[in-house]
Amino acid sequence: MKNYDETIRWMYSKLPMYQRIGKKAMKTDLGNIRLFAEKMKNPEKKYPVVHIAGTNGKGSVAHMLTSVLMECGYQVGLYTSPHLKDFRERIKVNGKPVRKKFVIGFINRYKDFIEEHNMSFFEITVAMAFQYFQKNRVDIAIIETGLGGRLDSTNIVMPILCIITNIQKDHTDTLGETYREIAAEKAGIIKPGIPVVVGEVPPEAREVIEETARKNAAEVIYATENGYDYETDLRGPYQRKNIPVVIEAVNHLRVYGFTISERNLRNGLKKVKENTGFRGRWDIVSEHPLILFDTAHNPAAMQWVAKGIANLDVDNKHFVLSFVKDKDIKSMLELLPADGQYYISEARIPRAMPKEEVASVLESLNRNYRLYPSLDEAFEAAKSSASENDLIFVGGSTFTVAELLDY
Repeated sequence: MKNYDETIRWMYSKLPMYQRIGKKAMKTDLGNIRLFAEKMKNPEKKYPVVHIAGTNGKGSVAHMLTSVLMECGYQVGLYTSPHLKDFRERIKVNGKPVRKKFVIGFINRYKDFIEEHNMSFFEITVAMAFQYFQKNRVDIAIIETGLGGRLDSTNIVMPILCIITNIQKDHTDTLGETYREIAAEKAGIIKPGIPVVVGEVPPEAREVIEETARKNAAEVIYATENGYDYETDLRGPYQRKNIPVVIEAVNHLRVYGFTISERNLRNGLKKVKENTGFRGRWDIVSEHPLILFDTAHNPAAMQWVAKGIANLDVDNKHFVLSFVKDKDIKSMLELLPADGQYYISEARIPRAMPKEEVASVLESLNRNYRLYPSLDEAFEAAKSSASENDLIFVGGSTFTVAELLDY
């Protein structure tokens, strides 16, 4: 590959990618990523790791924890997925995206190996992150699972701490229909003797997590709000559920040997966006009208978004939405205001839910809506219709936000 754009085009076109084609891109074992790690001489074993799984909140928790550790002066690797605007968002060191030169060199170095073993897009990005963190001599890496946990490509790490942010029903076609089944997949990240911090989970999920932890002689630490008065620059009512998880994680890292002062903790939580460049969660890009982006893409996450919207002092509410095929959109749309105006289209991905299918659900809910050929046109229509004291909400999927953020 000669340049970054050519490299990225090759990765998108040649490699199976879950975000674009769904379940067909998934692997049913960790053989490939273990083989790749061995090929690279196991860079993931060269630094401490915090491994994070969960239905919602894992991205926010990962970025908060990274920001706190950066405030302490540590060199921090951060791996998350998916990205919004640029592939390099997935792999960062101290908030700075992976260098283009490294991406090009990595693919050129391992291209034959990748093709020989039919590596997936996600396997490549995980391997790339592992090696990049080693190259940059990180003091610690914060690694977020992509989907589930047990069979996720990140699950070859041996962490110093595991985190399960919460468990809700999402990706039921791959993770299971019940809380117990989903919890079993998420709890698959628990390792022998390694503590696990757990956020808010249903009783059925708690049983599975505790059973898995017992088998692994792993301590379970439940994060509760406990009257914490910490603030964060990540807006949105759901962040109050994520902050206690971060605080418990920090408490463990202190025991492990990381020096994290109370000032570091408070400053880190207040400077998440500044330190890490985190976007897309209750992301306000305009005040008049109020234009709000959020990547909530399942009923549990949308419930928190709906609560936040209900508390906004606005006149009319406009919703620019698109969804992907495997989502329970009726449960999400039921949570949003009946008196809203809905602007519906499709993100530019194969997994996009046809807008006519969304329209059918909106019809059954007796909502006002219009269909548009593209998200750009839907967004422009909403902006044309909105007055200064209105809300324009953009969401429904990560891909909706990715397409329109900074449009």
